[in-house]
Amino acid sequence: MAAQSLSSLLQRASIDDHDEVLQSANDALAKSKIDQHAQHIKIVALLKLDRYDDCLRVFEEAGDGLKKRAALEYAYVLYKSGQLEQAIEVVSGVTGDRGALHLEAQASYRAEKFRRAAELYEDLSKDGASLSNEENDLRINAWATDAQLQWKGYPEFVRHNRPTRDDLEAFETVYNAACLSIAKGEFEQGELLLKRAKELCRTSEDLTPEDRDAELLPIAVQQLYVLLRQGKSEEAQSILEEISVKDIPEASTKKIAQTNATLARGASVNPYAFYKALNETPDSTDSDKLFDFQSNLTVGNSHAADLLVRKYDGIIRSTSKALSRAAYPSTEPSVNLLSVYNAAAHAHGESGTKALKPVVAALDKRPKDLGLALTAVQLYVSAGNTTSAITTLESTLQLLDESISEQDKAVRFNPGVLSVLISLYKLEGRKVQIRSELAKAAAYWQQQSSSDESPIPLLRAAGASLLHSSDPADLTTAGELFKSLYQSNTADHFAVAGYVAAQAPIDYTKVESLVNQLPSVADLVADVDVAALESAGIAPSSAANAAAAAAIAGARKRSAAAGKDDGGAAKKRVRKSRLPKDYDPSKTPDPERWLPLRDRSNYRPKGRKGKQRAADRTQGGVVSDKAEESAAATNQTKPQGGGGGGGANKKKKKGKR
Repeated sequence: MAAQSLSSLLQRASIDDHDEVLQSANDALAKSKIDQHAQHIKIVALLKLDRYDDCLRVFEEAGDGLKKRAALEYAYVLYKSGQLEQAIEVVSGVTGDRGALHLEAQASYRAEKFRRAAELYEDLSKDGASLSNEENDLRINAWATDAQLQWKGYPEFVRHNRPTRDDLEAFETVYNAACLSIAKGEFEQGELLLKRAKELCRTSEDLTPEDRDAELLPIAVQQLYVLLRQGKSEEAQSILEEISVKDIPEASTKKIAQTNATLARGASVNPYAFYKALNETPDSTDSDKLFDFQSNLTVGNSHAADLLVRKYDGIIRSTSKALSRAAYPSTEPSVNLLSVYNAAAHAHGESGTKALKPVVAALDKRPKDLGLALTAVQLYVSAGNTTSAITTLESTLQLLDESISEQDKAVRFNPGVLSVLISLYKLEGRKVQIRSELAKAAAYWQQQSSSDESPIPLLRAAGASLLHSSDPADLTTAGELFKSLYQSNTADHFAVAGYVAAQAPIDYTKVESLVNQLPSVADLVADVDVAALESAGIAPSSAANAAAAAAIAGARKRSAAAGKDDGGAAKKRVRKSRLPKDYDPSKTPDPERWLPLRDRSNYRPKGRKGKQRAADRTQGGVVSDKAEESAAATNQTKPQGGGGGGGANKKKKKGKR
């Protein structure tokens, strides 16, 4: 009865104040606490008033009945309260509601499940009937999701490349397109797009002056970052004047703005001033937190400032405490970053070979710590000791390989870790080890077929490496890899080509039908301007080099036939400067002219001593006893060299005894 009275009251009256709606709902609930209709109205009123904590308390007190009745509102409250995983779980159960898809996409975005968010926005864009009022919002959110995919390390899932004419009409879309360019490292393009976004925002007629100022602040903060990355200090100072950090309402944006402003002002010249300025802004909360890549940079900046002011013991204590609570071993950047700064604190700010001893000592205590292992590898490589770097990383991976833990196995065959090891192998030309590591990694990831994070680039590299092996078993493995890649994506020409190359030597009939799917060589090089490449400095092919070399040789040398007499060989031309002054071409040179004089056959020594020495050198001649006695006497009186002794052979000094 109370619900009917409230409904009829709301239908007859026009209440624009949400506080009045809330008061009416409370009056109805005072008569009946279990009235779900009044509870639902109260929930909506609290949402309109942004009182999310009170709204969540109503849901908890009302029980599961209200949560099922108002599932969308409950999911939204969880989302606004920072409970993203629970919000996704609740809203994913709401079917047939377009608003639920929008909410799930937004919650997935904040939970950094960007691949899922991109899929949801793509599905929403396909519904043409409901797209008219949402097209601009979907375009904005799709660009933002692609920018985050690029930052997260999934460039293969990015759907946008360059902004279209429609994208350049709204400042929000231009701003997100600029963020995507910045994530790719295209800072000049990002700078141009940010200027365009700022111009569109300033001239927008849909914004109030307050809203315009609020929208311009994050654009200016992003501009400041881009200018700092490009080293444009003077322009950064002019942008810095547009930023008022205290006026930024979002805690996450305020933290980023304070960091960039501190760097732009040059407070790093004085490390203590830099440390103080960097810690003026408190960290963001769960409901307004930084993304992972932003949080990692913030933590890194904080610990770097601690190192500058020599807070080594404090860094060791804080990082060790955090590492004790984190997963071990781990490939998470946040965890390994703590290990790096822990090692830097143990090294007391030293670098190079001086830092190796404390880092290696810390690695002995935590041998599976990837952050420490990679730090030691970096120090060894910087010192030019690639072999020790390989040995260090192999030792850590060997421990992970011997473990029975699934977590250790996942860390062992992490694509990023393997790329470091393979790069080190390439520096030393260890092709066999490269092929072996890629084969083992491919075998592991093939068993993890249920994983959504399948490392396609790693599987491609493994298959391409195994194609160079002469072992039929390796070719079979390569064929299986490329076949699985082709089955997951039939439009992947790389997988088709790899499968054909691996299977053709074994059984060509299995891949004969796939050969026609490969593009022809003429199509692949149709848009290549060979003349432009050569004029730009591209070296010609080996065949062209050989032809050019032959042409040059033919221009500089006479042909062999031209230098021959009838049936004779070509005569070699000798320069006059190399001939002796008394050279006579009619005389035959002495064939023993290159031998020493005493070794020639026509040598005849002069005098009695000369004849005696010649006789002594003659093999098979008569041996003189006097010569042996003389040689023996000489050997007895000759001092020993290099031994440091020989004191008995020294002459005694003259003087009194």
